[in-house]
Amino acid sequence: MDPMSTVRAQVADSWVRSAAAGVEADRVEAPITLARDDLRDHREAHPLAQVFPLLDDVLGQAARDCDAVMAVSDAAGQLLWVCGTPAVLRRAESIGFVEGSNWDERLAGTNAPGMALALDQPANIIGAEHFRRSVQRWSCAATPIHDPTTQSLLGVLDITGGDDIVVPQTMAMVRAAARMAEAELARELLARGQQRTPTPARGLSVAIEALGRADSLLTVDDGRGHRQTLRLSRRHSEILMLLASAPRGLSGDELAILLYEDDVTGSTLRAEMNRLRSLLGDELLASRPYRLTADVTADWLAVEAQVAAGAVGPALRLYRGPLLPASTAPGVARLRQSIEATLRQAVLSSGEADLMSTWTRSSWGADDYEMWAAQLAALGPRSPLRPLVTGQIARLDRELGTS
Repeated sequence: MDPMSTVRAQVADSWVRSAAAGVEADRVEAPITLARDDLRDHREAHPLAQVFPLLDDVLGQAARDCDAVMAVSDAAGQLLWVCGTPAVLRRAESIGFVEGSNWDERLAGTNAPGMALALDQPANIIGAEHFRRSVQRWSCAATPIHDPTTQSLLGVLDITGGDDIVVPQTMAMVRAAARMAEAELARELLARGQQRTPTPARGLSVAIEALGRADSLLTVDDGRGHRQTLRLSRRHSEILMLLASAPRGLSGDELAILLYEDDVTGSTLRAEMNRLRSLLGDELLASRPYRLTADVTADWLAVEAQVAAGAVGPALRLYRGPLLPASTAPGVARLRQSIEATLRQAVLSSGEADLMSTWTRSSWGADDYEMWAAQLAALGPRSPLRPLVTGQIARLDRELGTS
């Protein structure tokens, strides 16, 4: 790949993911993963079929007017619709940017639709930032489209063209079209009576973010459309995490053992719980045993669930770092070690070099000798990442005194 004087961090990470997945920079076309007959059925059944006419009217026409291409993919990176003038579509076909092709980074290398899928956020790739050389005369801007009810990823909306695409207005236009599509999906659901309307009967729900954070973020939804996000102190973060991991609740003695490194009196824990209850309210935090009286979601629980389902890639994407890394509470430390060890073993067992690369490029995995060695074994003999990986193994050999 032609060197550039500066490389954006997101692009550099994407190149590494692409190389680790075995994408060849000289490959001309993206692979076809949906044959014509399968494409037709898959497209008709996809939720975005409801809003494609709107997207084509709003963004597709704009793409035709500026000699660009509009594309809509599913959540797997498969292009379901590709729209443009006949001349531009013929040029796009030369790189495999066609309906049924797959532009996931792991198959097609760095590109805006693939990066938007990998990061679940808007992305743009400019010319030479593409991993494959055949695509480097194109530029593209893409943004995810989410289900308005569940917030799950439905697919990606993309516009691809020449140098004139590289302006802020392009991304603004793509994002606006995606938001219009989400609003139209919500309107259609409401019209059919399928929109979930928050009611008091749904009760409280809480979402906790604690991975890679010194203190946790707590978002409380009262079931009536009111949401509040709180940043908790370290001690309150520890208590909430321990209770969220014990749905049946914990006695005062059990919680104290998990929370404190040294013996403390019952009054110390009760005082802490009273402070937390005054912050959260009686309806959210119950006692005898201590427990959360709400539907609980948490980022570390999502990681555990994905690993249990064998979805190592999604689990690794959700893992933003060790659980409350500054905490020395025994129960937190034990759970932190368990989650990291479980995910690490899943990555090792996957045999996927791109997943191992993601691990070793993190702050917590940079010195993981076994993972570097496994990554080297998983790389192909001609992989451009082999010098990088062997260099890191040599560094660790020197630092560990094994060379």
